[in-house]
Amino acid sequence: MALVDQLPALVGVIVGAAGSYAAASLTERTRWRRARSERWDQQRFQSYASYANTLKAQLRISLRIGAARGFDHVVDPLDPDEGLKQLAEAESRRAAEWESVLLVGDAATVAAARAWHESIWSVEKYARGMKDDPEGWANALQRTSRARDAFYAHARADLGIEGPPPPSGNWPRVWEPSDQA
Repeated sequence: MALVDQLPALVGVIVGAAGSYAAASLTERTRWRRARSERWDQQRFQSYASYANTLKAQLRISLRIGAARGFDHVVDPLDPDEGLKQLAEAESRRAAEWESVLLVGDAATVAAARAWHESIWSVEKYARGMKDDPEGWANALQRTSRARDAFYAHARADLGIEGPPPPSGNWPRVWEPSDQA
């Protein structure tokens, strides 16, 4: 009979222990998921930023070679022989960085990154002397600017960054004097 009198207290201890364990497990699981998400957010940020910097360097080399070939919008020409070597090295760095973007990026950001580097390849055709149309050069620069903006918009969305992306850096720059007055 003494056991029956103590049964409600014993059941209460068992239910309390089970509830405490369940709550602690749930809390720990939530904390672990949050920490994992933060680690991946940081990794995505690093991958996106590194890839963007690599693409900007590759574009900058192409622009400087283009200036040596007589194209507008760049004032510090780079000798094509020297620049093409740098461009090959920049492409190797881009290809290596691309693997990180593929690994951690969401589908929309990866597609935007691909469009951006493909638009830079269009500019490279002018730098390599494969194309020589000044209007096509200007159009390629505008496509590259739009592709860059799209990449940043998708990367920001994937990283959960609120608000609109920064204003575009359209070509030609508004502060550049126009030959058509």
